[in-house]
Amino acid sequence: MTAFSRALFISVAFLPTALPFAAWAADVIPADTEVDSVIVTARRDPEDPPVVADARQRLSETPGAVAVVSAESYASRYAPNLADSLRDVPGVFAQKKWGEDIRLSIRGSGLGNNSHNRGLLLAQDGVPFNDADGYGDFQLIDPQTARYTEVYKGGNALRFGGALLGGAVNLVTPTGRTAGAENLIRLEGGSFDTKRIHGEVARVWGDWDGFAAVTLLDAQGFRDHAAQSSARASINVGRQFGEDRSIRLYLSGGDVGQEIPGALSRDAALTTPRAALASTLPSALDSQRNMQSIRTALQTRWRLNPSTVFEGGVYASWKDLDHPIFEVIDQQGRNYGVFGRVDWEGEIAGRRVDAFYGAWYRTGDLDARQWVNLHSNRGALTQFSHQDSTAADVFTEGRLFLTDQVAVVGGATYGAATRSFVNVLNPARNAGRDFNWIAPRIGLLWQNEDGAQVYANVTKSVEPPNMSALAQNNSVFAQLEPQEAVTTEIGARGRRGPFTWDISAYRAKIDGELLTFVVAPNTPGATFNAKTTVHQGLEAALDWRITERLRLRQTYAWSDFRFTSDVNPGDQLDGNRLPVAPQHSYRAELKYTDPRGWFVAPSLEWSPSKPFVDYANSLTSPAYAVLSLNAGVEVGEGVRVFIDARNVTDETYIPNVNAVVDAHGLSSTTAFWPGDGRSVIVGLAAAF
Repeated sequence: MTAFSRALFISVAFLPTALPFAAWAADVIPADTEVDSVIVTARRDPEDPPVVADARQRLSETPGAVAVVSAESYASRYAPNLADSLRDVPGVFAQKKWGEDIRLSIRGSGLGNNSHNRGLLLAQDGVPFNDADGYGDFQLIDPQTARYTEVYKGGNALRFGGALLGGAVNLVTPTGRTAGAENLIRLEGGSFDTKRIHGEVARVWGDWDGFAAVTLLDAQGFRDHAAQSSARASINVGRQFGEDRSIRLYLSGGDVGQEIPGALSRDAALTTPRAALASTLPSALDSQRNMQSIRTALQTRWRLNPSTVFEGGVYASWKDLDHPIFEVIDQQGRNYGVFGRVDWEGEIAGRRVDAFYGAWYRTGDLDARQWVNLHSNRGALTQFSHQDSTAADVFTEGRLFLTDQVAVVGGATYGAATRSFVNVLNPARNAGRDFNWIAPRIGLLWQNEDGAQVYANVTKSVEPPNMSALAQNNSVFAQLEPQEAVTTEIGARGRRGPFTWDISAYRAKIDGELLTFVVAPNTPGATFNAKTTVHQGLEAALDWRITERLRLRQTYAWSDFRFTSDVNPGDQLDGNRLPVAPQHSYRAELKYTDPRGWFVAPSLEWSPSKPFVDYANSLTSPAYAVLSLNAGVEVGEGVRVFIDARNVTDETYIPNVNAVVDAHGLSSTTAFWPGDGRSVIVGLAAAF
């Protein structure tokens, strides 16, 4: 463990001592504390505690596809990344590549991006993990510190001020008042020399409360040269000033070290899936991605009057990246932001109305250097640049209830962004761009007395290129245009007897889609604008409570992403499918919960279609089906033991690929990420 990791661990280890002193200092004069009684009149879904149910109710006011994932839904599974915590959200393509690196896409957003995040806002408590230019990393996220996770697909993320094709994923951390227990210890270990420890403390002292969590992970990985070690910590302290008035300080950090095994050829991925690409090994480049970060935010929620609530805050983050691949990439970035949003409820002409409006401003700077890679050590300096970005959004959305059951929804965002690139080694290549846009939205929402809903909306989305796409290879500033799309969506959700359903259909026509392809192994992909593409599909989730103890959960996604015109004159890509995402994907879990405190849950992940690897549609990745088993038992009050057995039949399969231009049908193309073989993780969790 590095010194930075030890510092994070020690700071959290002492938090149970530090927080009571903070509360004592704040409450020199003792105050009476009133404890509300709670009456439970029905058996509550254990995956839907009150704080999560409230979030579901709030998101259900959106006339579009949204989801809430509770921490309870994966509390008895090994879930080190978003691919595990979001696996049951239809329309979310989340697949592991190596270590904790995943590919995450909603409705094809940023799908061709072979590394990092694009086209999707990732946030924690509303504060972006994305940099000011939209670029982001998954490795900084710890699902264990989320009380629940909100998923806003496409334009339904307008309340975050953005207008991205994919929408937003927001992890909401527990507070001292919303955590599931005052103390939690979680130990996990098993296959591939995996070891993980997670701890939490939560306290309330009158008007003050605090929460802290730390997660330490060490694993060798299924493949050669795939070891990983990480430490993440999160702290927040808040104070209430009466009903619906509070202020909260957040602080989090992470230290992540990962070896990169590299993508393989199709034949190698199916015959020797444990192998690493030779050029990634210590004898060649010793490819790695090592990252340290610190994030802080000060936020408030303040009820101004019975009909108006203000939410806002300021935040700052620092990130350091040491990334030996084809060269040693060394980056240090700083990002700052301020935001405010007002929620209002009232009446217009006797009709119920609610609305929100607000603004975001984000700015960030990045020092980016590249060096010759000498077995992960730095040789000669090859590239050096300063990259600055800003982004601003002004947004609003409102609902007017035409009747008690029907509401019309309208909104829009105005966005502006700047990109500045200073090539220190070659000033003649200095460049910059300014972007601005307006993205409107209109929708309709119907809800009956039982809570079932039908909705429809049309939304425009705009995504300016990030600095990674513009400053290709940290050297040349590319002439890329913003990606613009108009998405039409219809859907329905509700519950009837033992069935709960959530289904949506969408079609997005995209001009200038930002697509990426692999230039060479270990080299960041190049980005280009396609002319016109279409993303359309169907997302469905169906839960069937067969009996009180037996539940079948199913999700299905049909994803039809294709070109409608040539990318460049002379290319023959009309009608070709975009690579990476399978056209059909299905997941099912059958869970039996015994009244004596144990459960068993076999599950199936099935990709019956063969996704293309290249834009020319000359090479595919195999279809696959993977069986897994999850089981657990309560062994005492607040103590449970669980087992998470994955790929129990030890299938060799490929869940993820990189996009290339034209593979010519050659299976030697190194674009395939093999899935893990059979694994068993055993866990113990104690809440007290």
